[in-house]
Amino acid sequence: MVSAPDFRHDRAGTPPSAWDATVAALPVLTLPTSRRRIVVAGAHPDDETLGAGGLIRAAATSGRQVQVVTATAGEGSHPHSPTRTPDELAGMRRTELRTAIAALAPDADVRCLDLPDGDVAAHVEAVVAALVEAIGTSGDEVVLCAPWRGDGHPDHEAVGQAAAIAAARADALLLEYPIWLWHWAQPGALPAAASRLALETDDLAAKRSAVAAHRSQVRPLSPAPGDEVMLGPDLLAHFDRPAEVFLHPPAGEDSGDDALDRVHRDDPDPWQVDSPYERRKRAVTLASLTRERYGDALEVGCSVGALAVDLAARCDHLLAVDDSPAALEIARRRTSDVPHVELRGARVPRQWPEGRRDLVCISEVGYFLSPRELGAVVDLAFGSLTEDGEVLLCHWRHQPVGWPLAGPAVHDAFLATGAPVLVEHQEPDFLLHVLGRPS
Repeated sequence: MVSAPDFRHDRAGTPPSAWDATVAALPVLTLPTSRRRIVVAGAHPDDETLGAGGLIRAAATSGRQVQVVTATAGEGSHPHSPTRTPDELAGMRRTELRTAIAALAPDADVRCLDLPDGDVAAHVEAVVAALVEAIGTSGDEVVLCAPWRGDGHPDHEAVGQAAAIAAARADALLLEYPIWLWHWAQPGALPAAASRLALETDDLAAKRSAVAAHRSQVRPLSPAPGDEVMLGPDLLAHFDRPAEVFLHPPAGEDSGDDALDRVHRDDPDPWQVDSPYERRKRAVTLASLTRERYGDALEVGCSVGALAVDLAARCDHLLAVDDSPAALEIARRRTSDVPHVELRGARVPRQWPEGRRDLVCISEVGYFLSPRELGAVVDLAFGSLTEDGEVLLCHWRHQPVGWPLAGPAVHDAFLATGAPVLVEHQEPDFLLHVLGRPS
C-alpha cells in the first residue's frame, strides 16, 4: 500500500487530467446480481457523494436498496469559522447530506452516527457495530462501500478499517473508494485490484446535483477568513469524470479484526468466569453431557480455559483452540497442571484441527463467526465426530453488539442439519444443546 504524504486541501495536487489514462484503462465494475443491497459508509457528509455518488445512483435506479451511514456530521470542517459554531456546522452538513442523497436515491436510508469529527479512530468499534447492523444477517446480499484504508485522512482510514471488519464479520462484499488519493498520489499508485464504474449521463448529472448540495464545502461560508471553500474546483474535478473507481481488497485478506484478542489483553478475565452465573452455567454444561467419559474432545474458542479445565475431568484428551494469543496465554496458566489438555492457536473454520472426536464443544463462540463461517463450522464439527460422537453447544441468548448472529441463530444452524437432539436446556440467558451425529 502506498503511504500518503502530508498534504493540504488548499494546495495544488495532482491535476485530474493526469489520471485520465489510468482510469480509462481499468476493467469495468460489474456488481453481482445477488448483491441486492448497497451500504455506503463515509467519514464525513460528502465523502459518499464524491467517492460513490454514481454507484448510489446506479444502485437505486437498478432497484437495489441503498443505505448511507456517515460516521461524523463533519462539524470540524471550518475550525476557525467566525460565523458558524461546530454545532451549527453539524446541523448544516446533516441537512446537506440528506439533500444530496435524495438527489441520488430518493428512497435511501440515511444515518449519521455523530461521532467526533477528527477522532473516528478512537471509535472504530462504534462504526463497526453500526455497519454490521446495517448489513444484517444476509451479508451475502450486500455490497459495503467505504473510504479506502490508505486514503491519507485519519477519519477516512478509520471508517475504511471499520468497514473491512464489518464486511468480514457479516459476509458483505467490500469495495473501497479513494478520495484524497487523487490529490496526493501520482498515476500508477492505484492498487492492482481496481475497477471503474462508468456513469451514464443521467447518473453524472445527478451526482453533480448531489455534490452541489454540499454547499458548506463547495462554496465559502462567508467572505470572512476562516470561512473559505473546502472543496475547490480543482479538487472537485477529480470527482466530475464520467467514471468512479473502486478498489477490491484481496480475497482472504485479514481484516485486522483483533477485538477478541484485545479484550483479553485489556482484561485477564473479560467474561468473569468465576462469577456465580458462569460457574453455574459450566455446571449445567457438564451435567448435560450424556456420557461419563469421552476419549478425544475438541473445544472451539477456549478463551481463558475455564471450561477446558472442567471438560478435562471428563476426557482422556482435550484439544482446546483459540485465535487469541492473549487468551491462550491465560489459558496456559489456568491449565498448567492438567497434562492431558493441549492448547493450540487456530482460527476456525480456516484452521480446523484434523482428527476424529468423541466430543466437539462450541460454547459462547458461535456468534463471533460470520454466517458463512458458521455454516462451515457446522459441517466441520459434525464431520469430525466419531460414529457415536456428540456436539455440545452453549450460547448466550442475547445479541452481541457488533456481530450479526445471536446464540439462537447459532443453535438453529446446527439443528437445521437434522442432528438428533440428545439434551436441550433453555434459560432466559442461555441455550444449551447436546446433539448426536446426523444420519
